[in-house]
Amino acid sequence: MDIPVVENVLKLNDEVASINRKTLTQAGVYTVDLIGSPGSGKTSLLEATFKQIGQKARIGVLVGDLTTARDATRISKWCPDVVQINTGKGCHLDANQVRQGLDRLKLEELDILVIENVGNLICPVGFDLGQNSKVGLFSIAEGDDKPAKHPYIVQEAELLLLNKMDLLPHVTFDMDIFKEDITRINPTVKLLEVCATNGWINEWCDWLLAKAGK
Repeated sequence: MDIPVVENVLKLNDEVASINRKTLTQAGVYTVDLIGSPGSGKTSLLEATFKQIGQKARIGVLVGDLTTARDATRISKWCPDVVQINTGKGCHLDANQVRQGLDRLKLEELDILVIENVGNLICPVGFDLGQNSKVGLFSIAEGDDKPAKHPYIVQEAELLLLNKMDLLPHVTFDMDIFKEDITRINPTVKLLEVCATNGWINEWCDWLLAKAGK
């Protein structure tokens, strides 16, 4: 029977997540778990975010990847507070890995922490990391059926972002179907349309600063 094992793993994860949340709250850090598939534009979004609001808020990043530090290296050009977490064959970050990452950051100097989760729309959704909000990232290039195929991120997210809007005229993407599926799954979730590569991220930055009280 695998169920007790799974339950114990999740229970332990939730206990560590609770510790993370307390630590972050005491430090006054607003924390976002950014979840999106490989290639959706998570790292590009963060790069653009630092360029736009880096003078208004101090942002730290925990970067989750199976291997390499390429995303962390990219982000470090704009943000000095970056920690790479390699999960090996693990398909998501867990609360203990985040806990270890927090120990390498000066939380008292941060306003916002973004956890860039491993590229995956499935496994990361079920694991609490101690964040304030989960943010789901879709992209035009992935197709309009992603919310219907991956409903749990839509259910769990406080905010959804649709990235790469500049590609809309060039690909087959039915915006009506995309939005109808989101509304059917989670009528209250907020959806913002963005394009990280051309800096069309004002609403996202405003949302993030407001959440951090900036």
